[in-house]
Amino acid sequence: MAKSDGSSYFRRTSLFWIVTVTLSMGYYTWAVFRPQQIPYDTLGPLGDLTQYLVKEYHGIMYKGWWISWAVHLCEALLALKVCSDKGIDSPSTRLLWFVQTVLFGFASLGLLLKYKAGGRAKRH
Repeated sequence: MAKSDGSSYFRRTSLFWIVTVTLSMGYYTWAVFRPQQIPYDTLGPLGDLTQYLVKEYHGIMYKGWWISWAVHLCEALLALKVCSDKGIDSPSTRLLWFVQTVLFGFASLGLLLKYKAGGRAKRH
């Protein structure tokens, strides 16, 4: 629970985004670094698409993998700036926002951006 002054505001991203991003990035990593181990035939259309992309565009997929992590890192650095701007000054809370945003990207950063300093985050 956040302190009333907001200096320790942290919200975990939803389970939906945790599972979606973890499975997506895990599969992407598998396709880029161990494509020979993917059971393409058992994955239906996803297997066909992955096999085509690996065969025709592996170099682009490799670069895209690094770019996706670079984007997550940039989002995490932005999260640190947003923490400062919103008065979230607890080092442990800032670390939580940084790590969560590196792992889950905008699914995490969006929660931080919704936070109203001096008030509560918008709820939907």
